[in-house]
Amino acid sequence: MGAVEPQVQAVTRTPLIALLGNPNCGKTALFNRLTGARQKVANYAGVTIERKEGSFTSPMGRAYKVLDLPGAYSLSATTPDEAITRDVVGGLRAGEQAPDAIVCVVNATNLRLNLRLVLEVKRLGLPMVLALNMVDVANKRGIQIDSARLARELGMPVVETVAVQSGGEVALLKALDLMPDPVRGSGAVKAAPLAAIDAVPVEETQREVRRILDASVSFANDSGNLSEKIDDVVLHPVAGPVILAALMFLVFQAVFSWAALPMEMISGGVEAIGAWVGGMMGEGVLRSLLVEGILGGVGSVLVFLPQILILFFFILVLEDCGYLPRAAFLLDRIMGGVGLSGRAFIPLLSSFACAIPGVMAARTIQNPRDRLVTIMIAPLMTCSARLPVYALIIAAFIPNRDVADGWINLQGLVLFILYFAGIFSAMAVAWVIKRFMGANSHQPLMLELPSYHWPHLRNLAMGLWERAKIFLVRVGTVILALMVLLWFLSSFPGAPEGATHPPIYYSIAGMLGRALAVVFEPIGFGWQICIALVPGMAAREVAVGALGTVYALSQTGDELATTLAPLISQSWSMPTALSLLAWYVFAPQCIATLSVVRRETGSARYAFIMAGYMFALAYAASFITYRVAIALGA
Repeated sequence: MGAVEPQVQAVTRTPLIALLGNPNCGKTALFNRLTGARQKVANYAGVTIERKEGSFTSPMGRAYKVLDLPGAYSLSATTPDEAITRDVVGGLRAGEQAPDAIVCVVNATNLRLNLRLVLEVKRLGLPMVLALNMVDVANKRGIQIDSARLARELGMPVVETVAVQSGGEVALLKALDLMPDPVRGSGAVKAAPLAAIDAVPVEETQREVRRILDASVSFANDSGNLSEKIDDVVLHPVAGPVILAALMFLVFQAVFSWAALPMEMISGGVEAIGAWVGGMMGEGVLRSLLVEGILGGVGSVLVFLPQILILFFFILVLEDCGYLPRAAFLLDRIMGGVGLSGRAFIPLLSSFACAIPGVMAARTIQNPRDRLVTIMIAPLMTCSARLPVYALIIAAFIPNRDVADGWINLQGLVLFILYFAGIFSAMAVAWVIKRFMGANSHQPLMLELPSYHWPHLRNLAMGLWERAKIFLVRVGTVILALMVLLWFLSSFPGAPEGATHPPIYYSIAGMLGRALAVVFEPIGFGWQICIALVPGMAAREVAVGALGTVYALSQTGDELATTLAPLISQSWSMPTALSLLAWYVFAPQCIATLSVVRRETGSARYAFIMAGYMFALAYAASFITYRVAIALGA
């Protein structure tokens, strides 16, 4: 029986297909098209690189597992992502099943770059299918590909796919059904050693790529495609930066202008619910928990969902249409002045959503020093968690009026300045760090530019839904739990007989706030603000919910403090408001980000350095802002 057992296992095992390709080739879109909801996402063991695995059934009823490998330009790895891809394909990663067959996904509009990886993988000797993706775009650009000739030249099946369209995967499924079974019988093949790749000079591979292209690809005689004509303007050394600045400015104007009505609706809805709950319940601890603790805290954060979605709508549109890599090229010269590469733009841009994916995205930067500097400055980008704090203070202290003959909203202008302050401070810190670590020569950015295309509505809808879900989950879990805890600390013990202050003043939170106020008084923070800073260490947007709870418990009547702006405008001075804005430009990172920094750098040292330098910058900026505002009579 012992000799028969391995054969039975081999026959019943589900084949594993690996999707392999360059970044931006549509590989992940094809993976989603194949698997639908039948997928799971985790990290590879020991690293923070995402691992996507799913399953599907072919038209003939064959079951497959499919693995979406990290994007790679070559199996001669130069980044952690490429190293993972190399090791998995070569069967070198412990605990990871080696693929039984490979589907190489290539961008049909850029075969000269993509075919190098295909030829490298072919030398491993595994069963392969070439998925010629984006053929619709290639046809529009006048690129004519003879698929049958390309298949003969490569010695493998070639199928045309359009991963972003329904049914765009059908040809690939049929090709997989026609392949010999990669697990059972004579079809089972083991990958050749990776040395088969490293023995082949790059020049030889490039010559083979040119030969294959000359034999199977032709180009229409045109004077340049639309993307190139657009790039003549968008990448112009003068017009390009002006266009980028104008786009960013319009985004922040829209964040305030478009979000006003839905924010009012959410705020009114929360207030109505609070009034209803308060009217249905008698005085007591439970009513205080529900009205002041939960609705007063969570409602104060929930109202900013429209602004966050509008911001991410623009980011997703710019990413999907192909503009963001151009922005990286435009900023490469500026970033080179502080010792960074334009490649750092993508991690820094990701940090506008959250510093965590921004820090993780820095692993694609080859130079170790550039990677470390990018990680250390990524949290200075204005993440979405800061937006509720900015919006609250701006709404309370900055008039909602138009300037420049109605073209510019003053509140949007202030928000743009705050975002720019984060970017400028990040560049300044990068310059200091690079000089401290030792300057090195700037390496020009090499980055593939995808063709321009209209954003796909399905991708936009999924991206916005994911962002809304993340925010709502945080509101319903982390923020809710912290608001309940803060309500408890702010409610007990009760006020003594003859108390002259609100009950929260005598609570545990009040005592903590008054103790911290000794440290923060020089920058204008009172004990209420100090209370909010503590839970804000878990997540920055919690600070707004904390202020909502604190001021709800500070009211003498039954009104619900979901509309915080009028309350803080009466309680704070203008110097205090400006000081808090300055604080949050540099605010020390949330605990989750610091833990990711420790994991990505392999040392807790850099997490402590990050928290320390950001606290010092925040305190210094707030101190200067507060004192200057007082001196100017603000």
